[in-house]
Amino acid sequence: MKSKLLIIANNNIGTGQSGGDTIFLEFIKNWQKKLDITVFGAQETKELLNRYHLSPKFIQTDKVNQNCDPTVFNLIRHTLRRIFWGKVGFFTHLKDFKNSHYCYTVSDFYPDFILGLLYKIVNPKGVWLCGQYLFAPFPGSKFSPYEHQPLKGFFYYFLQIFSRFLAQLFADQVLITSEPDRRRFPGKRVVIVQGGVDTTESEKYLKSNKIIPVMSRKYDAVFQGRLHSQKGVLELIDIWKLLIKQKPQAKLAIIGNGQLEQKLKSKIKKLKLDKNIILFGFQSGQGKYDIFKESKLVVHPAIYDSGGMAAAEAMAWGLPGVSFDLEALKTYYPKGMIKSKKGNYQDFSNNIIKLLENKKLYQQTSSEALELIRNVWNWSKRADKLYQQIFK
Repeated sequence: MKSKLLIIANNNIGTGQSGGDTIFLEFIKNWQKKLDITVFGAQETKELLNRYHLSPKFIQTDKVNQNCDPTVFNLIRHTLRRIFWGKVGFFTHLKDFKNSHYCYTVSDFYPDFILGLLYKIVNPKGVWLCGQYLFAPFPGSKFSPYEHQPLKGFFYYFLQIFSRFLAQLFADQVLITSEPDRRRFPGKRVVIVQGGVDTTESEKYLKSNKIIPVMSRKYDAVFQGRLHSQKGVLELIDIWKLLIKQKPQAKLAIIGNGQLEQKLKSKIKKLKLDKNIILFGFQSGQGKYDIFKESKLVVHPAIYDSGGMAAAEAMAWGLPGVSFDLEALKTYYPKGMIKSKKGNYQDFSNNIIKLLENKKLYQQTSSEALELIRNVWNWSKRADKLYQQIFK
């Protein structure tokens, strides 16, 4: 008989897809033949499952939250709303919680986290797998993504301290993204998920005779990710403004949506970069792959991160990367990505230009990127390894 896994993904809002979303979707995709999986979440979660063509048993807690404006008030209202409907779903489907051998909460946000606590209360012999993937910086720290949103940063930081304390006490296993975060859970069984990339389509392309020569590609760089302050997407516009002083025709493709979309458009217009930066919105499947094929390199300008899988997906197509030198990225991307001085936009811009102009450096970094993805980031291999760690 298959073990029963209950996945709690009750906090989703909007149409975007975070790294945590990708992780649970890939878990389902790779584990569905080994485990009896039930997903517990709102309608946004159901739409993610449909996008991935996955059809596990699904328990819906709430309809789509149409108010996605990321103000502090709206986020508090969203949290309380999802906690309420999550608890209603918990009591309505109490049997599913009591009968599940494992419960995986996909984030430390309270609409997910509280349901993990409730699972442990009604099913003390069950195994709570607690996802803790991104740790907020101390409010007011130099590279905090909440520099201009201090109230949001304050709440996030202190609420997370409390959830981390409870996870230390009650979770059976804590799932994190990168090695440096292990120290946050002393004496706890910790699983480093990291993440992965589905390389099926990229490998087909790289083995074909249809590879577009690097110098013939439309875009000098591509960014993929949520349009969130943590991802450094507004900083990327400043970097590109510096870059076009040396390469006036350089083009940047941006894939993704999120709360900073309007600010991003305004900044591009203000700096007169409309002809240099193309916004594609959220893309998946062939649309996204076609942009990767037409790109020379990938930029990952996150100013605060626990890792970041989005860049790895582009690297699977042979694209070398450029990022800031964040602590988590030392283990996430030990090669295939040139690191820039933290917060130094000029250094970041210079590294992009070095890759574009130095053919030998480009080929070396591209080869390293492919080697890293094939050996470490392949989702099929990662999921199998994690299955052995967690369930055996």
